[in-house]
Amino acid sequence: MPTANRTSHATTETTRARSTAADAIKLLTTDHKDVKQLFKNYDKLAKAEAADDERRAVAEEICNMLTVHATVEEELFYPAAREALDEQALLDEAEVEHASAKDLIAQIRGMSPSDDLYDAKVKVLGEYIDHHVQEEEGEMFPKVRKSELDLKELGTQMQARKDELMRQMV
Repeated sequence: MPTANRTSHATTETTRARSTAADAIKLLTTDHKDVKQLFKNYDKLAKAEAADDERRAVAEEICNMLTVHATVEEELFYPAAREALDEQALLDEAEVEHASAKDLIAQIRGMSPSDDLYDAKVKVLGEYIDHHVQEEEGEMFPKVRKSELDLKELGTQMQARKDELMRQMV
């Protein structure tokens, strides 16, 4: 278990270092890359039939990271984007996707890695997130970047909230 905390702390420190001066979109895309790597790590562990505690540690890190990321988007990024964009459908879809991901996260957290479907649920969560990321980075972020939104200021607010949420999870 200490390895999981060390890994989580290292990931948090790496993310913080990369995103200290980042605008809102850079902050979110850094999170996307970090969580994608965690899903790859989990997939390797699952294929290798790694011990439950190893798989649980990575799955929990994924769940924590996604929970913080979704909270920051829902509290700060999406409301700002709603004000800046005429097109609301993308934001509506993103919020529905978040609800589906949160449901799956709750299921994963309520299970043991030895339970049937645990690995499948983590894999499907990764697929949901991959789809969500493609829509955000391919459609929403370019539109937000073209808007009048102050992405630097929003990024500063988002990083502060993210840091606060991460401290609460430790």
